[in-house]
Amino acid sequence: MPKAFKQIAPPVPNRHHAKNAIIMVAIYELVKGLVALGVAAIIFVGHDKLQWIARVVSQALHRIMGMALHHQIEALNHYAWVANQNWQKACWIVVGYALLRFVEAYGLYRDKIWAYWYSVLGYGVFLPLEVYELFSHRFNWLNFLILLVNIVIVVVVYRNMRAKGLLGKKMTQA
Repeated sequence: MPKAFKQIAPPVPNRHHAKNAIIMVAIYELVKGLVALGVAAIIFVGHDKLQWIARVVSQALHRIMGMALHHQIEALNHYAWVANQNWQKACWIVVGYALLRFVEAYGLYRDKIWAYWYSVLGYGVFLPLEVYELFSHRFNWLNFLILLVNIVIVVVVYRNMRAKGLLGKKMTQA
């Protein structure tokens, strides 16, 4: 390739790295779906012991993490109580969430345009809520980590959308 052409040619994004980043996001979504299915199985099998299970998990988390997960432990106990009241509905909600995660993982892995939009909008809509949660309560490293991971995912998906030309010219010129 002539030297002059190399100087004027726009930089080409490394498609290999971009594809790997999207596959990592897809794997992350797959893992979230599998964890959700595990939770649904626990609800289905142990629905009569949900509050006891939550208490045991809460005590273990409290011993390991101390007060770092205080809000999450309170939420876990509350959700166990709610799920205990109507375990069938709770189970279906968690299965539905898992299916959404699997659909997103499949779409990203298969490089589907709709999956990019689904992902960037799905994560992007919660970023302001996560920032609010982080600053409205006592600082929590878990909430900070969740916010950071979600920002990275939005950036990865957004950059891939730009590289694919899925965003208008006005948005890509900024």
